[in-house]
Amino acid sequence: MMTVHITPNDRGVTPGKLADAELHFTDGPLAGLKLIGFGIWRRRDGSGLNVTFPARSYSVNGERRS
Repeated sequence: MMTVHITPNDRGVTPGKLADAELHFTDGPLAGLKLIGFGIWRRRDGSGLNVTFPARSYSVNGERRS
């Protein structure tokens, strides 16, 4: 079980960014943990929305990836 928390981007600091989202786990082995870093964006062509997911960088053969 989890809940989704959406925080609107009221400040307008980042153009096109509509909101931030977090997943809050309320039951099971992940209870009490939060998955943060989601962003909800207006598409550049104006035809819908995009969601960006959390990422972290890592190295493969000396090359940085995310």
